[in-house]
Amino acid sequence: MKNKIIGGLAVVAILISIGFQSKFFEIAKQIDIYTTMFKELNMYYIDEINPGELTEKSINHMLQSLDPYTRFYDEQGVEDARIRSTGVYGGIGAVSRYFDKTLTIREILKNSPAEKSGIKPGDKILKIDETLVSDYNGESITALLNGLPDTKVNLQIERQNKKIEVEVTRKKIEISPVPHYAMLDAEIGYISFTKFNEKAGAEVKKAYLELKDEGMKKLIIDVRSNPGGLLNEAVKITNYFIPKDKIVVTTKAKTKQWSDTFKTRNEPIDIEIPIVILINNRSASASEILSGSLQDYDRAVVIGERSFGKGLVQRYRELTYGTQMKLTISKYYTPSGRCIQELDYTNRDGEKIPKFSDYGREEYTTEGGRKVLGGGGVTPDVVIDKAETTKTTELLFQSDAFFNYATNYMYNHKTIAKPNAFNLKDSDFNEFKKYLEIHQNDFKTNSEKKFEAALKKAEEENLGVSLKTNYKQLLESIQKDKIQEITKNKEEILSKLTEEIVKRYYYAEGVYQQKVMFDKTIINAKEVLNNSKEYNKILGK
Repeated sequence: MKNKIIGGLAVVAILISIGFQSKFFEIAKQIDIYTTMFKELNMYYIDEINPGELTEKSINHMLQSLDPYTRFYDEQGVEDARIRSTGVYGGIGAVSRYFDKTLTIREILKNSPAEKSGIKPGDKILKIDETLVSDYNGESITALLNGLPDTKVNLQIERQNKKIEVEVTRKKIEISPVPHYAMLDAEIGYISFTKFNEKAGAEVKKAYLELKDEGMKKLIIDVRSNPGGLLNEAVKITNYFIPKDKIVVTTKAKTKQWSDTFKTRNEPIDIEIPIVILINNRSASASEILSGSLQDYDRAVVIGERSFGKGLVQRYRELTYGTQMKLTISKYYTPSGRCIQELDYTNRDGEKIPKFSDYGREEYTTEGGRKVLGGGGVTPDVVIDKAETTKTTELLFQSDAFFNYATNYMYNHKTIAKPNAFNLKDSDFNEFKKYLEIHQNDFKTNSEKKFEAALKKAEEENLGVSLKTNYKQLLESIQKDKIQEITKNKEEILSKLTEEIVKRYYYAEGVYQQKVMFDKTIINAKEVLNNSKEYNKILGK
């Protein structure tokens, strides 16, 4: 019997060894194929090729077949990732967007060098020192705006069809993850934070303590549209409100060394204060860890929309020559045992990615016995009804038309009311629709783009003459339906347009000052906190 057991173990060991060798051979084989192909291309392809550009394209194409979070970073990308993580860099203090060889200023930070130099949202940067933006290839053009503090950068800008020259002295820019906190009334405090970077835990604690000194007895935490960030910061902030040695999140990876259980390590700062957490469909990752764990411990009432559903954890790995990759290493699970991942990348079919919620959502229980659901994000305890955002409206938000309307509004209105009194109305929505009808080229649906491409193809094949009249009528019909379609999301569009306009006059701070007066979700949160019976009923107490 002993010999049989030893023999059996030997067979298993041999099979495992063969498996590892087979997998290693396959990896080595594919790398060798790529290397030899690359050498042949470099030596014999008719035109000169750019090895770095070609390699980056092949890497990115490969990673896109996995999930959107596994990414490769060149040297500049590594620096950009560091800035996002720390929130500190040397630059002009402006948010820009590079698209179609055009670099546009999207937002100006308050008290930044860009603001002091008179740069405004909507300005198009044509030249950075001696570099023409139109000649530059790639989004890394934005890196030329950054540099050591107290160094100067000369910009040529186009504003309202006029060219101007601007000199900006770079400064150390620190972006706080907590753009706004305030007392909403005599008892309710409000803290909004936009990312979980290295400063998040400290800044949230600072805001909490200051509000406590002002008499706060109830708290609203707003992580709507917060895409997440560092897992440790989510654990740290959760720890402020639940006891020491409690599980916040568990990660399960392919390798045991990257599977872990994260518990609260410190004594909390407040385990009694009533809390409401606000989430929406863009609250993801660390935001879902925070809201999900406090929900699982019946420590907070969650209000808003179902969250994004990102239950995957990434880690940075250093590669050669100063490059890095960020890869998905594990899934995370809240204290009740639920994974809130929505998209099933493993079983994707081309561009179609199934949802775990399509298979049915499993039930779990909170510490107090309430039912909560896994898969498909965190479901709020109180759902705020909202019209589903149409595909057309999503395209509108991404379009130049939305941004340009706010820019034109700024130039047509020298001043607006203070944030706590400014709110767009139905008449403003009608004016916006008229603007869209005139500026159709700034807002195109996928249908319009495909019809344009089809007409162009027909003309190339000498088939477009008889189609032009019908095409024009069809296009007009699509454009009319497009305007009607966005009307379904009038409330959401007005809200985001209000935010974009207020930002032009009062910066990010003003956006939150406006929200706390008019935002439906915040108003609902205040009502729940001011009704202790309802608050306790929701938590099953």
